[in-house]
Amino acid sequence: MLDLAGDLRRWLEEGREFAVATVVSVGGSAPRGPGAALAVDGDGTVIGSVSGGCVEGAVYDLCQEALADGRARTERFGYSDEDAFAVGLTCGGTIEVLVTPAGAGSPVRPVLESALADLPGGGPGALAWVTDGPADLLGRVLLVRPDGTYDGGLGGAAELDRAAAAAARDLLDAGSTGTVTVGPGADAYCEGRPTLFVQSSVPPPRMIVFGAVDFAAALVRVGAFLGYHVTVCDARPVFATRARFPEADEIVVDWPHRYLRTTRTDARTVLCVLTHDAKFDVPLLEVALRLPVAYVGAMGSRRTHTDRLRRLRDAGVGERALSRLRSPIGLDLGARTPEETALSIAAEIVATRHGGTGAPLTTTTTPIHREGRAAPAAA
Repeated sequence: MLDLAGDLRRWLEEGREFAVATVVSVGGSAPRGPGAALAVDGDGTVIGSVSGGCVEGAVYDLCQEALADGRARTERFGYSDEDAFAVGLTCGGTIEVLVTPAGAGSPVRPVLESALADLPGGGPGALAWVTDGPADLLGRVLLVRPDGTYDGGLGGAAELDRAAAAAARDLLDAGSTGTVTVGPGADAYCEGRPTLFVQSSVPPPRMIVFGAVDFAAALVRVGAFLGYHVTVCDARPVFATRARFPEADEIVVDWPHRYLRTTRTDARTVLCVLTHDAKFDVPLLEVALRLPVAYVGAMGSRRTHTDRLRRLRDAGVGERALSRLRSPIGLDLGARTPEETALSIAAEIVATRHGGTGAPLTTTTTPIHREGRAAPAAA
């Protein structure tokens, strides 16, 4: 839903009533992941998408029904071999959609107003929707903040709200989006244990590009396109300039290894070492390969890579750490230009992030859309 933040905020400001359909679970090869949303206002205006077109018409109708009767509902869509004209996903996967009305008197509306004010742009927080359980709780939502405070309520006992907020905060702390069932027992708080879909909003993941070279400019553009917060770091002020990297979020003039020791990184961070100069990249990789980041890649020829490994071993870097190094950096695309090389690097980052093989899809039999291993999504 957060990908529709700008339009939904405008609808709220204009006093429009609307219903939001959110993908809360997927199975198999589904076109869009959890959190994808479609919204319909009282005039029939539609924004967003939950399936890339396969079931949009049916979801539109569900939103209209929710606006008419004020009730939330869920619907599962899949592929039917028995009826070629049935509403479903032609890709063969399944999606479950939660449709929630946000009319003028809906308890959901003020929570959405707070969420759409706080979360877009990477503001940390999580929306926790009830997707299964007691019928009177379906579609209720909490906005949970990193400090554990929350807006809204699930309509049950206060203990349920606290348990739901704690469960959502656990996912938020991990930067994850997913489902969780709350309540210690089947008869606790209510007749059933409600299941929550928790959509976390966290700052964009970082891409740090070391080496203000011509290849770096192209990689900065691709990194920004993929949604990373991109930093360029180089010890040479004549090269690390805003004029050379206008699309970078940050430009840092410092020795790469010194900067990496002090800057914030996490499990989503990708580090791209383009210096291919031993006096820069060996001290840097000594630090980088010991950090719990998502990706460490280094540019250079195979001869450079062999020499780099020798120097890193001499510096005391163990084989387990060295096995994390992606070098020569990127997938084998036959890249020649800086732009093609940036595409090669980005392709390897995406494959690493989602567990892809990097092989042509025509030569594989694995699912196109993998479940699990996905890095937490940014708002």
